Amino acid sequence: MFFKLRSLIFKFDPELAHNLAIKALKVKYIRLNNPRKYSSLETSILGKKILNPIGLAAGFDKDAEVYNSLFKLGFGFTEVGTVTPLKQFGNEKPRVFRLEEDEALINRLGFNNSGVEKISSRIKLNPPNGLFGINIGPNKDTKNRLEDYLICLKKIHDIADYITINISSPNTENLRDLHQEIELDQLLSSVQNEKKKLNSKIPIAVKISPDIKENEIEKISEILIKNNIFAAIISNSSDANRQNLKNINKLERGGLSGKPIEKKSNELISKFYKYLKDKVIIIGVGGVDSGKSVYEKIINGASLVQLYTGMVYKGPNIISNISKDLNDILKKDGIKNISDIIGIKK
Repeated sequence: MFFKLRSLIFKFDPELAHNLAIKALKVKYIRLNNPRKYSSLETSILGKKILNPIGLAAGFDKDAEVYNSLFKLGFGFTEVGTVTPLKQFGNEKPRVFRLEEDEALINRLGFNNSGVEKISSRIKLNPPNGLFGINIGPNKDTKNRLEDYLICLKKIHDIADYITINISSPNTENLRDLHQEIELDQLLSSVQNEKKKLNSKIPIAVKISPDIKENEIEKISEILIKNNIFAAIISNSSDANRQNLKNINKLERGGLSGKPIEKKSNELISKFYKYLKDKVIIIGVGGVDSGKSVYEKIINGASLVQLYTGMVYKGPNIISNISKDLNDILKKDGIKNISDIIGIKK
């Protein structure tokens, strides 16, 4: 059905099409199946058994409106946000661009969301039916970015399974400076101190930029381990990788996501896994749209994966299709469970 309608959907502005998809999920216009279970894909994370290791990345359900509908589509876990302390509109429109020939998106949304008060209230009224993460970040015009992360932490530490500290969006000016050693260590140690004050054990993930330099990987890894971080999400959208793109929208400012960053993401996962193995799990993101693409992320060192752009191009049945393909790959290779192949690529 989706592929019959895709040409019509793609006539709409991408942000309008996204808003229509959210509305369709809210009213259950999109058919929500009971997803097929494959024992080979089941895994346990944070004390919860999940259907598969495939999650929906932050950015789709920014305002935490349809996460339970997404679970019914078959996602193993979902992550909402990015959530900021105060409501903000984000950057000026248009701010999302399709690159159809490249199976990619460029966005410069800028953390548009309803603010942590409204979003946390909504989640409390509609408890998540699966493994659930909340992605947090600072307001654009804040005077104190570190304090913004702590404000969000205080509001949501008891309504999520994990919280992601987003330091990697290319669409909030200078946000990526938080990758620097002193700034990152200060931020994460402050988050852990705030958790102690709250008497909270909420696991913390950190979302990493794909555009970091090679010599930063080891130091970032050391800081994540030092601060008892649960997961590194690798990676966010990219400022680079435009030279081989075909679509004219490659000239737009913003973060590039989708197939063009798949190879870069996999290489980065492999490099981080070398340092993080057995200490911090990796959630792999970038170019996930098939069983093969999930398999590649896992063998490079990811324990879980996330997608977003893949669903834009493949539609809401993407999880059913990926799960079937991935199960077939594992069966062919004689692998009993997906967790058995984490990081096996040499």
